Parts: sequence; structure tokens; C-alpha cells
Amino acid sequence: MRFLKSILRSGFFLLPFLLPTLAFGQDTIDTGDTAWILTSSALVLFMTIPGLSLFYAGLVRSRNVLSVLMHCFVLTAMMSLIWLVVGYSMAFSTAGMEAGTVGWNSFVGGFDKVFLKGISADSPWGSIPEPLFFVFQMTFFIITPALIVGAFAERMKFSAMLWFMAVWSLLVYLPVCHMVWGGDGGFFADMGVLDFAGGIVVHITAGVAALVACIMVGKRQDYPKKQILPHNLPMTVTGAGMLWVGWFGFNGGSALGANGDAAMAILVTHISASCGALGWMILEWRKSGKPSVLGIATGSIAGLAAITPASGSVGPLGAVVIGFVSAGMCYWMCTTIKSKYRYDDSLDVFGVHGVGGFVGIILVAVFAAPSLGGRVENLVISKQLGVQLFAGVSVAVYTLIVSFVIFKVLQKTIGLRVSDNDEIGGLDLNSHGESAYND
Repeated sequence: MRFLKSILRSGFFLLPFLLPTLAFGQDTIDTGDTAWILTSSALVLFMTIPGLSLFYAGLVRSRNVLSVLMHCFVLTAMMSLIWLVVGYSMAFSTAGMEAGTVGWNSFVGGFDKVFLKGISADSPWGSIPEPLFFVFQMTFFIITPALIVGAFAERMKFSAMLWFMAVWSLLVYLPVCHMVWGGDGGFFADMGVLDFAGGIVVHITAGVAALVACIMVGKRQDYPKKQILPHNLPMTVTGAGMLWVGWFGFNGGSALGANGDAAMAILVTHISASCGALGWMILEWRKSGKPSVLGIATGSIAGLAAITPASGSVGPLGAVVIGFVSAGMCYWMCTTIKSKYRYDDSLDVFGVHGVGGFVGIILVAVFAAPSLGGRVENLVISKQLGVQLFAGVSVAVYTLIVSFVIFKVLQKTIGLRVSDNDEIGGLDLNSHGESAYND
């Protein structure tokens, strides 16, 4: 009895020291999850500057390298401000949303979170602070328009590019993001669409806009009359490597936690990129007799783009199939189809990101099934295929129409292209007054 009383007294004495621990355990913010998403946010920003910047800059001619770097850099700054002012609210405001109910807020968010109104440093979003969720999603908002830059490289007016990206982000990216990722009540979310990290939200929107852009802006003066070669392949391969590593944050971070979902997303991301790289190399080696560095780098990006929507739902088997299929489809689009129809998608944005993203959103409906190593219980493949097709095609058509209208308005007002002399002389000097390589 005396022993029991002694224990109770000791417990009572220790209670004041245990209270902080108990209180912390009740907090919804998890430090491990927070640390991982902080890291993932940095990785995704790293994908744009410097990853995508260097990847694209090496592919253009030396007289246009600074213009591509400038495009990616200025978009990083401009998209960040748009996201703060109105973008985050339009994408992730949940005011008035209710699962199973279709209203205007099923298609786009409201304005109750402009300038992060009502959100403090400790406001939770799941197990992480909401300001961190804001930053993580902002990096996606940055890289999506930056991808489009590759379609009209070397010939578009800087001012027209800025206007297009600003308006396009408001009219295309934000509604699509809200419909897919905005939560219960979002139009596509309620249908059960699978898009873990942006096959629809990022790659299909960017890819389709890129196709419209290269057609509306027109071909470069010497395309396809002469072969246009990359001016610095080591720069491109360096950028591709940065993209590959950064994609671990892109897909792994989309789990929004330091957990098994993040680990599996990173695993399948790496496997798909590897299969995409090898698949492209094999196809090119067989066709031209030599495997190129540019080819294997491009193939890895195709595999990364394709696994993005599926990375939270498939296992290693799905990643292998998605990687190899994306290599084949993207290779065919970037060589056979592009040559046949002669549209000047300068850096193959549509061929790699648009097509790769579409491959991913279709194959996830198959390989998310547990019988094929997937992780979506009670998946009905035929039904999910219908949902994925409907969402992908709907977003592609919507993006095409809105992008065309924006370009048409800009064409009639400020114009889209630089002058012929400015194009021949290069955008570095004529648009920015600088040269990348001085003697």
C-alpha cells in the first residue's frame, strides 16, 4: 500500500513536466512532416531555377540562352506574387464547397484567402502549417508556365510572354488545380480522378498550351529547312539531372508527410525515370545507330512526367510499364508526328510533357489496381479509365480553347513575335541587351 502511494505521489509530482509533452501530442502539426515538406518545397523550386532553366538554355542556340534563363527567372518571381495575391485562394479556398454538390465553387475557389488572409504561422493544413502548404503548391504554380517557355523559345516577345503567362495562370491553371486538388466538392475530385502530383494539373495543361503557343507564334525562320542544334549539351544534361533529383520533392512531397506514401512515390518516380531513359536510348540506338546523350536525358524527363499522376497509386511494376510506354509514345510524338505535321515545338514541351502526362493519367487507372501492385483498394479499372479519360480530355480541350483566345487577343494588340531582324540577331541582345558569351 505504501509502495502504491509512493508511485502516485511521484506521478503527481511529475505531472507538471508531462503536461507540455501531452499538449504537444495533441497538436495537429507534425515536425517530421513539416521538415519533409520544407525540403520538398526547396526541391521543386530547384527544379525551375536552376534545373529547367539550364535544361532549356542548353537546347537553344547561343544567341538565345539568356532569354530562356530570363523567362524562367522572371516567371518564378511573377507567379509567386500572383499566387500570394489571388492564386492560392482561387485554387484552395474551400468556402461553400460540399462533396457531391455542383456549384460555381466546384470549378474555382473564392477570394477569402487573398494575401493569406486569416492564416497564421500555426494554422494547420493536415499535419503541416498552412503557410508551408502555400509554399509547396506555389512551386507547382511556378514551374507549370515555365514548362511552356520551351515551345516558343527564340522568337516570342518578352512582353507577350509575360501577359500570356499571367492571364493563362488565372484562367487555366487555377480552375484546373481547384477542380482536381481543391478537396471534396471539386468537380474532378468528386469524380474520383487520380492525379497525385500533377499529370493533369501540370503536364497536360502545360503541354496543350505549348502546342497552341508554337502554332500561334509560328515557326522559327530556319525551321524545318535546316537542323537546329543545341548549343551546350552539358548544360542540358546538368539541368536534366537537377530535374530528376528535384522530382523526388515534386512527387514525394505530394504525400504531404514523411511516411510510406512519400517513400513509395520516390521509389516509383526513380524507376519510371530510369525506364524512360533506357527506353528512349534503345529506340534511338535502333533507329539511328547511335545512342545520344540528349536522347537519354529527354527519355528520363518523359518517364518523370508520366509517373507524376500515378506516383501515389502504383507500385514498381506500374512504374516500369509507365516508364517504357512513355518513352515509346513521347519518342514517336517528338520524331514521327512532329516531322509529319511540322509544328515548331522548339524544345518538345507537348511531345514530352503533354503526351507523357496523358500516358500517366491513363495507365494509373490500370496499375493502381492491387492485383498489379497498385495501392487503390476496390478499384474498378473500366470505371476509373472513364474518369481519367474524361478529366484528361476535358482539361485538354478547355486549355486549348482558353490558350487560343489569349494568344489571339495578344496577337491583335501587342503582337506575339519579335521582328525578323531581332530573331536573326538573337533575343539575348535584342530583348535584354546582353550576351551570354563575350570574348
